[in-house]
Amino acid sequence: MKVFKFGGASVKDAAGVRNVASILGQYNSDDLIVVVSAMGKTTNLLETLVRAHFNRWDEVFDIFREFRVYHEEIVLELFEGHIPGNVSAMFEEVEKKLHQTPSLFFDFEYDQLICYGELASSLILSEYLNRLGQSNKWVDIRASLRTDDKFREASVNWKWTGMLVQNTFQFSESRLFVTQGFIGSTVTNLTTSLGREGSDFTAAILASLLDAENVTIWKDVPGVLNADPKLFQDTVLLKELSYREAIEMTFSGAQVIHPKTMKPLYNKNIPLHVRSFIYPGEAGTVIHHIDHTLELTPVFITKGNQVLLTFSPYDFSFITAEDISKVFSMLYAKNLKVNMIQQSAIDLSLLVDAPESGLETMVLDLRKDYEVKYNTGLKLITIRHYTTESIEELTRGSKIYIEQYSRLTAKIAVKQTER
Repeated sequence: MKVFKFGGASVKDAAGVRNVASILGQYNSDDLIVVVSAMGKTTNLLETLVRAHFNRWDEVFDIFREFRVYHEEIVLELFEGHIPGNVSAMFEEVEKKLHQTPSLFFDFEYDQLICYGELASSLILSEYLNRLGQSNKWVDIRASLRTDDKFREASVNWKWTGMLVQNTFQFSESRLFVTQGFIGSTVTNLTTSLGREGSDFTAAILASLLDAENVTIWKDVPGVLNADPKLFQDTVLLKELSYREAIEMTFSGAQVIHPKTMKPLYNKNIPLHVRSFIYPGEAGTVIHHIDHTLELTPVFITKGNQVLLTFSPYDFSFITAEDISKVFSMLYAKNLKVNMIQQSAIDLSLLVDAPESGLETMVLDLRKDYEVKYNTGLKLITIRHYTTESIEELTRGSKIYIEQYSRLTAKIAVKQTER
């Protein structure tokens, strides 16, 4: 059994859906689970819809109409002017939710609406495959993938999920299942999400629980590259990576794979392939167990929208383990991800992803316990297998705010200087 994951770029239009169907047609003798992301930039649009609904903006139904029309245009092209009834029913379900008064909990409302990107794309793909004679079973993954109730960043309840997944994906009933990435539900059937770009993680969860032969993530790039081709020229394909190398890259911000994807696959020794849906005949990158040293070219990862926070005790005392624990608890409560840590005698500096809003209010709250200084608009540059030349090249023309070096990794927070 294999697990395939198709991202939003692969199903962004009718031609993309046809291409996915063509790829799947080449594996009709295999038992397959296909995990699908939302089409194109739908998640971004739905995030706007969530904010509009939560804040009761006048634009709510204009945004919803854009969401519906985008999908209906794809469906009309695929089904020659016809829209399947269950697809229409799904849009009506979204519209009904938008007529309801939202709760006072934004993260909860986010998950109740954001799920419809994946639900719509997977249902459209499943219906189209059936129309082509590629028999498949559509599965609402929320009934099987159970989580806690930390909305927008839910953790998997592995006990319940393991039992339910085994019962749901019965290959004696169908050789091809189509389902969604990114979403799940609590034990009380409230929709949750696993964090942005979490569809890769869903594929890994299913593969691990069902002992899959391998997982393939189909992308619009040839495989894992040593840098983002949108930002760098002359990128190099990394044909082979270890689990450790891959998780270091993704944790640092490489967006080709979700950071949580590696652990379930590593625990079961399941290879992960990253291949191109544009050129499906090419091998791409394989991530697996490696017991030898890989000689890799420098790998460049950039992550923008960073904030440098520096904490100092008001009484000029040393930074202690108690201070570090206290600061991290404060940041955890505010859902901030720490990307870099540096300590001196009386300062603790942390580089974090900028919050969506309310940075000044958050800093005022933090200043109840510590003197807090901060710098915004920073970019984190991570170089795996760095060289002196690569560091100089990427930091040229920038002011360095904080930097760290280990045997294999350089991390440097910079801001472009005025010219």
